Amino acid sequence: MAGIVVVFDFDKTIIECDSDNWVVDELGATDLFNQLLPTMPWNSLMDRMMKELHSQGKTAEDIVEVLKRTPIHPRVVPAIKAAHALGCDLKIVSDANLFFIETILKHLGLEEYFSEINTNPSYVDEQGRLRISPHHDFIKCSHGCSLCPPNMCKGVVIERVQTYLSSEGKKKIIYLGDGSGDYCPSLKLKEVDFVMPRKNFPLFDLICKDPLLIKADIHEWTDGEELEHILLNLINTIATEENAQFISAADCKLQTMSAHEALPQALPVRQ
Repeated sequence: MAGIVVVFDFDKTIIECDSDNWVVDELGATDLFNQLLPTMPWNSLMDRMMKELHSQGKTAEDIVEVLKRTPIHPRVVPAIKAAHALGCDLKIVSDANLFFIETILKHLGLEEYFSEINTNPSYVDEQGRLRISPHHDFIKCSHGCSLCPPNMCKGVVIERVQTYLSSEGKKKIIYLGDGSGDYCPSLKLKEVDFVMPRKNFPLFDLICKDPLLIKADIHEWTDGEELEHILLNLINTIATEENAQFISAADCKLQTMSAHEALPQALPVRQ
């Protein structure tokens, strides 16, 4: 449906783990990561960890091979492909990083299915080290949101998407997420939108504290199978409603035309 935008978180939503933790753990750097974690923001820590791994002889290709083994529920890829085939505009909003996300999407054959990836920039430098930067440069200025980490406010991203959509006509957003960072964008959603929090994860728990703060319809899910079922059911329901409205509007127009055609012809006035 051209009128539906589906926004996915990435870690623990599309994939079954946190991609940062997955890479650090698989490359044997967990102890150092935990040691440094209290000393700096997460995003800065991940850039530091890439430096440490590089100094240990780990290459970007080593990271790629680890990312190819990232666990994912078998129904998530078909769900994404089905939503795309139904005409939805698919986007990613994630506090992971571009290198991790693009590597995994390419491995899964999904790189062409998303129109937009909003995440922390990353690249491999001339020395072969992966560099990770913040989505929002919090050193220069704060994004001003107390709900989100300093490097990224997903609510700001959703507001930008909403501004774009308002210029395109009425469109509905379906937002899927799991973490506390997904709470801010969920609060930005409107009455016509839908939020799909993963059950018993931080986003779900935050919503349950006061569901009335969320304007969007809430549809929780537990695993990839439920994600697929609920997402596609929502898309089909929205499509059915929009088609019914279109048919109703067309009927009204036809009835109006018929009424005009049924009017008697005006009689000429004798002079």
